[in-house]
Amino acid sequence: MELQEYLQELKKIEILDLPREMELWSECKIKQNMDARRILIESYQPLVFKAAMQFSRLSNIMDIIQEGTVGLIEAVEKYDHERGVAFSLYALHRIRGRMLNYIKKENSFDFVYNENTVSADGMETFNIENIVDNAASVMQQAETNFLVDELKSALERLPQKEQMVLSSVYLDNQEPREVAQALSVSTTHVYRLQKAGIRRVRGMLSKLMQQWR
Repeated sequence: MELQEYLQELKKIEILDLPREMELWSECKIKQNMDARRILIESYQPLVFKAAMQFSRLSNIMDIIQEGTVGLIEAVEKYDHERGVAFSLYALHRIRGRMLNYIKKENSFDFVYNENTVSADGMETFNIENIVDNAASVMQQAETNFLVDELKSALERLPQKEQMVLSSVYLDNQEPREVAQALSVSTTHVYRLQKAGIRRVRGMLSKLMQQWR
């Protein structure tokens, strides 16, 4: 499918209202209804497109969209609709992860880990920046890839809500209030989860980062 054809198909998708979506999740998860599963996957396809637009300059954008769709399908399969976490928040992390893994493999697109800084409001933060590797040596690439794998592993070991908050704020550039709304908690609670998650990640990576100093 070409990009223009894909965009035309996106225009046909109707946004689900909350009662209808919850009905579909019940049909999908409890009754194993494959039609409900298909409708959910189709209805959230715009989320894949939104994530893919970060990489719109790349020539293989449709391949990236396909990888994101695989991530979406995986998210539908693993999502627990009774846990109170918005599916869009849960799915975006998996969609983006699939895309980035593909880009890293096909386009030498890497992450770098930056040590902690302090934001304007005094909260400790860490940044994950996407860079295109143009001139790094083979050794630098190997070190970067190793650190990336360790960082991803650390994030995956966090409690689910802390993982969701850090992924949404730092990977997906969402505002804390948007994350709070998706999780049905207060913004203050999101900041608590953010701080707790950062503390855990720092603890997991502290010994490793000392080796690179």
